[in-house]
Amino acid sequence: MRRNKLYVILIILMFFWTGPTRAQEETKVGVELVLLADATGSIDDAEILFQREGYAKAITDPNVISAIKTTIYERIAVTYVEWGDSNSQDIVVGWRIIDSQESAQDFAKELLDRPRKARGYNAIGTALLFGKNLIETNNIWGFRRVIDISADSANNWSGPPIEFARQEIVNAGITINGLAILCRHCSGRPNSYDLELAFRTQIIGGDGAFVITADNAATFANAVRKKLILEIADTTLENMELRD
Repeated sequence: MRRNKLYVILIILMFFWTGPTRAQEETKVGVELVLLADATGSIDDAEILFQREGYAKAITDPNVISAIKTTIYERIAVTYVEWGDSNSQDIVVGWRIIDSQESAQDFAKELLDRPRKARGYNAIGTALLFGKNLIETNNIWGFRRVIDISADSANNWSGPPIEFARQEIVNAGITINGLAILCRHCSGRPNSYDLELAFRTQIIGGDGAFVITADNAATFANAVRKKLILEIADTTLENMELRD
């Protein structure tokens, strides 16, 4: 009888204890941020480097580091992906925890050291779903989850439609923000439509979604810096401009 009671107790303990929970195993951060950078055919190698240098400068900016320190857990997780056609998405820098100037500099150095691999015609829907998968399959828990996509056009030549991808991502509780690249050094403004409007109506979505415009080469890094602060600090462009 006593042995039977021990068996019952063991079964109960096994039922209620299944090892560490996923939340306990995961690294917790204020924001999970996927940076999806345009590497399509309209972006040459010099422009790829230009974009990377802009992100490297922005991620190490003291104001961005300060924004990170305002988040819950005082750290964020970031990955940088270059995207092209539906068969070309390259993780340039995998998930990295940024919680200091030093870790931001390490991220920036790695970003600048890697060769370009992504190419092809626009597949924005594929890129967005690739970002969603990166968030949902990592071992990180983010208080907020954000996909940030840059592009110099809103075309989608292959892969799933943008509308489908956006809905899937928004339904998963992930925000999509956008960087509309208009600077001449970065291929210029489309002639047949308003790129910022296309971003707002076709691409971005979710809680607090916004579009930032890079309208010339000199202000690209500043546009990226503003975008990162908005995403990390969870503020609005109007409030940020008031502080500036």
